[in-house]
Amino acid sequence: MNKSSLIGLPLNNPGILPWRSVKEIACSSALIVAPHPDDETLGCGGAIALLRSLNCRVQILVVSDGTLSHPHSQKYPADKLRGLREAETQSAMKLLNVEANAVSFLRMQDGSITTQYESAVASCRAYITEVAPEIIFLPWRYDPHADHRATWKLIKAALADLPLSPRLIEYPIWDWDWEQRGILPASLEVTTWRLDISTVVELKQQAIAAYRSQITDLIDDDPEGFRLSAEMLANFTHPWEVYIEENL
Repeated sequence: MNKSSLIGLPLNNPGILPWRSVKEIACSSALIVAPHPDDETLGCGGAIALLRSLNCRVQILVVSDGTLSHPHSQKYPADKLRGLREAETQSAMKLLNVEANAVSFLRMQDGSITTQYESAVASCRAYITEVAPEIIFLPWRYDPHADHRATWKLIKAALADLPLSPRLIEYPIWDWDWEQRGILPASLEVTTWRLDISTVVELKQQAIAAYRSQITDLIDDDPEGFRLSAEMLANFTHPWEVYIEENL
């Protein structure tokens, strides 16, 4: 068991984390919740591919539209960028064997979850009721990015009034950046583990490559535009993925 502490999750040395196989997350229905288009692939691409190889039904819910990644682009104004990023998600999911009709987009503007909270909770509650997942993969509750933390709260609130008790598995994204990594409360106890994705890691890398708007100079007319660095991307191309579960 790896408990959280004031120094945070053991991401500086993930090699110490225990291994788990896909058999330990095998289920009939899983939901992957992404704060933005690409988080589902970066954090859970290997798990998605492995679960689909077992014929698990995998649903993808993307909460925010990602249009603030390049807010000043003339070539890709918000509507066009939204379409591009959704197309990239569909391309990535096709590579991971997820059907197009299993991918849903809430289309909330980046940073707007807290300002539209009640309606977002209602939308997520209806969606979760419909798909009834056995497992929900959601962002790590203390991720440095505000949209990621808000997405965790959103899903927890949606589940609060439902007669469902899915297993909740959290995945880190921006905690891999040590400069952004925050301090965790000493009282929080979680188990952190690695999923072996060695058999599908190349497939995951191909899916990540589908996000050209985020990893290349495809959008070249916004000096303030976002691009994932090679150093950051390297954290998501290992033959394993890191997951976190609260000790119940």
